[in-house]
Amino acid sequence: MLRCVLQLPMLVCVMVCVTVAGELPVAKPEEVGLSAAGLAKVDAAIESLLKEKKLAGAIVMIARHGKIAHLKSQGFMDLESGKPMRDDAVVRIYSMTKAIATVGALILCDEGKLGLNDPVSKYVPELKGCQVHGKDGSFTPEKEMTVQDLMLHTAGLSYGASGNEISDRKFRELKVLDADADLAAMTTKLGKVPLVFAPGTDWMYGVSIDVLGRVIEVASGQPLDEFLQARLFKPLDMKDTGFYVPAEKVDRFASNYNSDGKGNLTLKESAQASEYLKRRKLLSAGGGLVSTARDYMRFLVMISRGGELDGVRILKSESVTLMTTNQLSEKIGWIKFGTSVREGVGFGLGFSVRSKMSDWDPQGRVGEYGWGGAASTHYWTSPKDDLIVITLEQTMPYSFLTEFAVKGLIYDAIQK
Repeated sequence: MLRCVLQLPMLVCVMVCVTVAGELPVAKPEEVGLSAAGLAKVDAAIESLLKEKKLAGAIVMIARHGKIAHLKSQGFMDLESGKPMRDDAVVRIYSMTKAIATVGALILCDEGKLGLNDPVSKYVPELKGCQVHGKDGSFTPEKEMTVQDLMLHTAGLSYGASGNEISDRKFRELKVLDADADLAAMTTKLGKVPLVFAPGTDWMYGVSIDVLGRVIEVASGQPLDEFLQARLFKPLDMKDTGFYVPAEKVDRFASNYNSDGKGNLTLKESAQASEYLKRRKLLSAGGGLVSTARDYMRFLVMISRGGELDGVRILKSESVTLMTTNQLSEKIGWIKFGTSVREGVGFGLGFSVRSKMSDWDPQGRVGEYGWGGAASTHYWTSPKDDLIVITLEQTMPYSFLTEFAVKGLIYDAIQK
């Protein structure tokens, strides 16, 4: 276990890092230009949130220059049984799934089996001729949604809460994200839901990446889970990442909690009675995976190294650049949720990208890319600092509480 490695003397740690295949190297904070005292403040900030009962448990993993310099699990993975949080806890990563699915699609792009400018209807015919419902009624957009529109969330698709009454009502009536229906059934239903805007003209968070999951299935000729396992999880040794939790890993699976933000936590879904204990029909490319800090860090280190890890190339460096740089036009501007605009934050193919500083997340840095998940999981990479941070918890509804509590402290811990 990584925790055991961290507790070994440095000489032994070096030997282990060299001889254990498939594990990222471990370093003391000072060896990668971080302050141990500064990172202790991160642990203290998490401890404060735990004492205030703002979250049940948390894991913080920090890598610099490709080496794990900090890993700390605190609190509980299950409050009811008093089970302590552990470094290798399996958690619901929800929308952190999106970047993984986007990489899956980009693998196919790199191989010429998929094109970013291809109309989605080339792979999902039921989405051809989708109508837009606007203020003046329905109309056919000049341009069909493309594969790139799906990756950028510029396809005109929503989660059924867009504020567009006609589109939202149809989305709910058809139960587009029914867990008992597969991706083919989902896209068939979606073809009957009016778009919120013409593809390529605006940005809205929605089911785009779930549709991308179906595109992957058609282009690859494989079910989404089998494709990701063969082309991403196995090559990267992401051994605990998948669409369900097998029986032998349930003991490491964390329970999920509701928080009112005032110190009251209530059980939302226990690990022992979770819908993730069996394979569901809907393999949600937008939010269906479980994973661990270790696995997701391997994924992010691969991205930070231009698409390669341990001598295995997953993506072309050009594709990684498209993921980690803003691809939104000036006309579309910054990403937004309802009326809340994240000033200075654009979007690449799979990640949000910080293009300039503003009052939104003032502790962030230009060039940061990352995202999060519905259970308040977060991750971000700062290329200019060669720094990657993952914070995992299982608290709903989504909150930036943990990320904002530790981000500034982590940047302050950089010494050189």
